[in-house]
Amino acid sequence: MAAYGRRWPAETEVVGQFLALLDDPADPFVRERLEGHLTGGVWLVSGDGRRVLMTHHRKLDRWLQLGGHADGDTDMARVALKEAEEESGLSDLSVEGDIFDLDRHWIPERREVPGHWHYDVRYVVRANGSEDYLVSEESLDLAWREIASLADDADASISRMARKWLAMHAPAGEEPHL
Repeated sequence: MAAYGRRWPAETEVVGQFLALLDDPADPFVRERLEGHLTGGVWLVSGDGRRVLMTHHRKLDRWLQLGGHADGDTDMARVALKEAEEESGLSDLSVEGDIFDLDRHWIPERREVPGHWHYDVRYVVRANGSEDYLVSEESLDLAWREIASLADDADASISRMARKWLAMHAPAGEEPHL
């Protein structure tokens, strides 16, 4: 978490929110912690690094990155990889690097589950083989989207990740798209 804060100093507030969650005695790795809990988010990029796989989330009815609950697993990179495989049907995936993004977002009440915070720890996962996905029960649809098109034309969280990705992968001599 400290390394993430040094890499992205403008995100001090969200880092503080995650550190407070981790300092709380209630287990943040289980969804039964109804005040909020950790989830593993996935920035699943194509082999060429130009596209990201998005899900039309069944419950939230929005286009988002893949991901899901930690369900007791404290290795958030492993959670992200498991969610990427389950939600995309892709194999031959790999986690690249440390934490890519942190995002705390509100999940509205749904049936017997009250509204609560998701503390999403996001990792880059790379598709190393076939990019022919399968739509899981959690999604209405999946789609590969050009990352450059998401930098200015998506919700704030998705746009932030697209800008980070583009800044990290700008060709030599080119200004990064921030």
